[in-house]
Amino acid sequence: MSQFRVLAGVLKGGGSPLLRLRAGGLTWRCWAHPKRGCSSRTDPLPAVVSNSSYVEEMYLAWLDDHKNVHKSWDSFFRNIQASGPSGEAGERRPSALLQGRVLSHSLDVAEKVVEDHLAVHTLIRAYQIRGHHVAQLDPLGILDADLDSFVPSDLITTIDKLGLYGLNESDLDRSFQLPHTTFIGGQETTLPLREIIRRLEASYCGHIGVEFMFINNVNQCQWIRQKFETPGIMQFTNAEKRTLLARLIRSTRFEDFLARKWSSEKRFGLEGCEVLIPALKTIIDKSSASGIDSVIMGMPHRGRLNVLANVIRKDLDQIFCQFDPKLEAADEGSGDVKYHLGMYHERINRETDKNITLSLVANPSHLEAVDPVVQGKTKAEQFYRGDTQGKKVMSILMHGDAAFAGQGVVYETFHLSELPSYTTNGTIHVVVNNQIGFTTDPRVARSSPYPTDVARVVNAPIFHVNADDPEAVMYVCRVAAEWRATFNKDVVIDLVCYRRFGHNEMDEPMFTQPLMYKQIHRQEHVLKKYSEKLIAEGVVTLQEFEEEVAKYDKICEEAYTSSKDEKILHIRHWLDSPWPDFFTAQGEPKSMSCLPTGLDEEVLQHIGQIASSVPLEDFKIHPGVSRILRGRADLVKSRQMDWALGEYIAFGSLLKDGIHVRLSGQDVERGTFSHRHHVLHDQEVDKRICVPMNHLWENQASYTVCNSSLSEYGVLGFELGFAMASPNALILWEAQFGDFHNTAQCIIDQFISSGQAKWVRNNGIVLLLPHGMEGMGPEHSSARPERFLQMTKDDPDHIPEFTGDFEVHQLYDCNWIVVNCSTPANYCHVLRRQILLPFRKPLIIFTPKSLLRHPDARSGFDDLAKGTKFKRLIPDEGPAGQSPGQVKRVIFCTGKVYYELAKERKQQNLYRDVAIIRLEQISPFPFDLVSEEVEKYTNAELVWCQEEHKNMGYYDYVRPRFLTVVANKKPIWYVGRDPAAAPATGNKSTHLNELRKFMDTAFNMSSFQD
Repeated sequence: MSQFRVLAGVLKGGGSPLLRLRAGGLTWRCWAHPKRGCSSRTDPLPAVVSNSSYVEEMYLAWLDDHKNVHKSWDSFFRNIQASGPSGEAGERRPSALLQGRVLSHSLDVAEKVVEDHLAVHTLIRAYQIRGHHVAQLDPLGILDADLDSFVPSDLITTIDKLGLYGLNESDLDRSFQLPHTTFIGGQETTLPLREIIRRLEASYCGHIGVEFMFINNVNQCQWIRQKFETPGIMQFTNAEKRTLLARLIRSTRFEDFLARKWSSEKRFGLEGCEVLIPALKTIIDKSSASGIDSVIMGMPHRGRLNVLANVIRKDLDQIFCQFDPKLEAADEGSGDVKYHLGMYHERINRETDKNITLSLVANPSHLEAVDPVVQGKTKAEQFYRGDTQGKKVMSILMHGDAAFAGQGVVYETFHLSELPSYTTNGTIHVVVNNQIGFTTDPRVARSSPYPTDVARVVNAPIFHVNADDPEAVMYVCRVAAEWRATFNKDVVIDLVCYRRFGHNEMDEPMFTQPLMYKQIHRQEHVLKKYSEKLIAEGVVTLQEFEEEVAKYDKICEEAYTSSKDEKILHIRHWLDSPWPDFFTAQGEPKSMSCLPTGLDEEVLQHIGQIASSVPLEDFKIHPGVSRILRGRADLVKSRQMDWALGEYIAFGSLLKDGIHVRLSGQDVERGTFSHRHHVLHDQEVDKRICVPMNHLWENQASYTVCNSSLSEYGVLGFELGFAMASPNALILWEAQFGDFHNTAQCIIDQFISSGQAKWVRNNGIVLLLPHGMEGMGPEHSSARPERFLQMTKDDPDHIPEFTGDFEVHQLYDCNWIVVNCSTPANYCHVLRRQILLPFRKPLIIFTPKSLLRHPDARSGFDDLAKGTKFKRLIPDEGPAGQSPGQVKRVIFCTGKVYYELAKERKQQNLYRDVAIIRLEQISPFPFDLVSEEVEKYTNAELVWCQEEHKNMGYYDYVRPRFLTVVANKKPIWYVGRDPAAAPATGNKSTHLNELRKFMDTAFNMSSFQD
């Protein structure tokens, strides 16, 4: 188009010196075109008429043979000839007559030619940008997929709209040069306007609507144009059509079978979008052909059983037996409904004859919550396999239209797609667009035209397709898989369909969408329409079709009969992330003991030295960081550690043993409180960094530390998925402040706390939640420990039997572990224990803020020596512990408040009267150790002290358990802040007054006397 603009400028300006100097006229720039090729010839344009001798030369050549000149000159001279008197046509030399006519007409005619070509190019671009708005996407024919019946004025839906471009009906049969930005010509470089419009409508306004012109990469746009504009490109062989029909039969008849057998059961069937099954299988086939051998999928409940049966290939009898109300669960845990379960299966892909592993991740009813989990698991598998380009492992995410537009985690997940430590090198998103959300009409469910508009933020192309056109759907799926394989970027397929029944099979949709459902009741099934089409084409016969239907019906009946023999439900058979080498064949731990977590002195010294140095030469670090490293070096020399060094030792020692460590979260590389500095930045070379942790040992595992996007929901879900992939890794997510985890509450509630109970899925993710009342206001103080403790499943009224390794057995029985460490050594121990346990449980750690630099919050190397281990409870080892009979009060506490209590006790010189005991592991509650301490101090009052408000923190959790320990024979008194609505005050003076008040109560020996 730019050539025409230059030319128009020349014409208006009366020519240019360049044109006059070059006798050959204006050189037409040749644009590379993958289909048309490129001619090296310079093509003269009729606009170059300021050189009369050149015009005359061209005219004489034309008179000899019209083929002697370029067709643009041919057209020009024909127009001149047609407009002149009849006697002039035979003149051999143009002389003054021709030159006069040429000069009088040339500028106006040439400028009109340029303007018309520009108009046609603009028209082509209009279809590429907005053609999808008038595409025939709704199978029901009653709605507009973009929620707007307005037709863009620049699309030629009526003849009069040609006027917008300065064209009219008489121009329809004129031929126009096609720009390099379109492929509608195929091998032709010019087309009549009528044919241009017809081909544009076929490409962009049929059953496929393509959104891609917002992509800011020219090559990617050209690639998409070629896939959808090239004439005849959407072709299928008869074999491909028969395969599509067979898959559609299985998808449809599976739902029909369930409806016949269990007509009153909720199953969230796929009726109205049966094409989803062949669509997924096409994506998998095409991806397998390009080298993918592992596909990880996430999806909501609608159509899940069908996907399990016909894509993952779960045994049908295992699915059918789920409908038996008498089926008993054989595994521990509570299980989940059948349309939430996942699956892992390895099989041969029949189209490519290659091995492929399919995993469908279990998920809750919370729509889209599984998205980041799938991405994390995909990233982990790519990482462990060294698949840095995503050529072996990929993810497919299925969505509902209402949730895709409405759930913020979709946006969070998209924003991870291009980040170096989070990218999965392209995800294929498939939206099952029912055009309704439960009972809510799209017009009141979203503000955007399409439910898929969120994908535009990452330049993902969006392919809308009418789900009642199976071949169009298959083609779009084929292109989507090719896009992902070519560009390693996300792509969205919008299957515009309908929901034949209500939200579930028991729901009545006519209450709220009467007109839509009247049309749906009249709507022919897609299987019927497509089978009739293939029969009419002679691709299959009616008999072949009926035999294929009968064949699958028989398979279903046989599986139904077999399912009646199933009496016990094995949830393990539905596991989406098995760890076959970690557990026994029965899925049990190989032992019920835990090795000591202490370390050799040489390991401690070596890690300490690396932690306090820069392993790269000529690397200029910030003076402040240099000061921190010198401080670490001094600690190592004195065989001491602070919090940062304790963490360094935990990570480094695991890396030595081949355990991958991944730390993720906001600002974790430096640390929110500037204590960590795991990534050093060269102060003189931009973007040059050093991660000393990756320079510890010659054959160590790799350490990944990555600042995340400013997201909790999406990133925590991602790290949870990463931790699912392998038990031999320590995966940690750190909140910037502990209370920020509440924006990820869905992941915590639905996956982390209950995931094992619902899906028999072990997960060892670690949550680091900075916590402490330090006068920083209500939003930067509490990590809400009461919420985590409320969701623990241990019985407050029952003391477990103290047999075998009580600690390990108690950990095995819990749903997660909650700790608040008060020493760096114990923090190091609990991180190492997380890996050395013979099973995996989520670990919640309330981490310190002020203790990071507290001079008393340090440990000696002896606390990490060989043979030492995590202390679930730290007893009083001072005078009170040595003379327990003289102790009048025992204060149990956890975390930072210990140091405030110890300071106050020292000031009041109550070493012998008051014992202070630290509960390091809060849940599961260390009944055995607490019982020992209570029995030790038989004459003392029992007090629980916390810095949190009474209705928060730990008190409601520990109180009934302490009472169980003492058999309700003595009280457990409370010391701490009064109940409140906010976690902390925003006033510094009030904060200090509250602290002073409960310190006075804690050491007033008459506080609890009547």
